[in-house]
Amino acid sequence: MPPTNAISCSTVRADFNDLLAVVHYTRAAHKLGLWASERILIDRFFPDKSARLLEAGCGAGRVAVALWELGYRHLHAFDFAQELLDQAHSLVLERHASITLFSADATALRQCHLISDIQFDGALFMFNGLMQIPLRRNRRRALRGLAAACRPGAPFLFTTHDRDSSSAEQAMWRLEALRWAKGAQDPRLREFGDRYFSEEGTGRTFMHLPDRQEILADLKATGWTHTYDVMRREIAQESRAVRDFSDDCRFWVVQRT
Repeated sequence: MPPTNAISCSTVRADFNDLLAVVHYTRAAHKLGLWASERILIDRFFPDKSARLLEAGCGAGRVAVALWELGYRHLHAFDFAQELLDQAHSLVLERHASITLFSADATALRQCHLISDIQFDGALFMFNGLMQIPLRRNRRRALRGLAAACRPGAPFLFTTHDRDSSSAEQAMWRLEALRWAKGAQDPRLREFGDRYFSEEGTGRTFMHLPDRQEILADLKATGWTHTYDVMRREIAQESRAVRDFSDDCRFWVVQRT
């Protein structure tokens, strides 16, 4: 049995509903918009602006509203943190957008009647949202649910961190592996690769940091075919505002098998 204070989906939901997190993500939705790297990959892999797109973990609406402003007109977006979703609704009204926003848990999409009759032409799960789902079995459940919601061949764009992305990351995770071998890791963490941390002005954040082989295995097991992956720094030089908002990450583009 996991310890009583182990990170769970309820922990993550509470952290996203916390005032600090709501203010942080709402500010980004209003002022930051799409990153340069996101825009490049969206233009490349989602060229049809009449496509029916599904965004998982939409938060305060940063990506969904930016997609609307780029001309995409068939957008569904969901989040499981109601406080963030309320902010997304406000931004949609402010920008005079027409986006179907709804509350849903990415790990339980098969129970969501709102999208059960739609075959989406593409999906997105941005800013490492997939990696903020605790436990690998739950992340795989989310991947299967998104695959079921998409037509065969549909593209899916998402991001992760990468434990092997730099020598500094590799050194840090070698030390962390020693802690796990001794049973001296943070007792709230449940799988190697997990982190739980606080940042001033942001609040508490859970994140699972995989290596590339882990993601490739998860995709193969859940109905997705790997198309492309690359670190953000290799796509575009991001603005200072984006770099202050987020660390480097790995972009993935896959297709519904």
